[in-house]
Amino acid sequence: MCHCNDNLALRPEVAKTVKEKMKREYIQIRCSVYEKKLLQRRAARAGISLSEYLRATAFERTIVERITPEQLEAYQMLVQYKNNFSRIGNMFKKRDLKLAAAVEKLAEEIRTHLKNFKK
Repeated sequence: MCHCNDNLALRPEVAKTVKEKMKREYIQIRCSVYEKKLLQRRAARAGISLSEYLRATAFERTIVERITPEQLEAYQMLVQYKNNFSRIGNMFKKRDLKLAAAVEKLAEEIRTHLKNFKK
């Protein structure tokens, strides 16, 4: 037997805040079938309900979409490339400064893309 509601009955201020957070109002909007599917797809990619997605966009909250397995794999591959190019650049620093500079530049470009990916 759960006694979760017993605590709420003892503390009316908590019960009031819980009731205030409950979504009881209903709003209808009109959109095309295409717009509805697009909104549903975006909400699914973010891992939230359509209602929550619409509320978040209406209140201009940042919505972070989940990373697909393909995107995660690409990110991990870029990290590996950046590390490898950095190592190669370090190996050539004393022998060929131009090659080391080119490799370091490439590693920096990959690093920039990785930072953009995190946003």
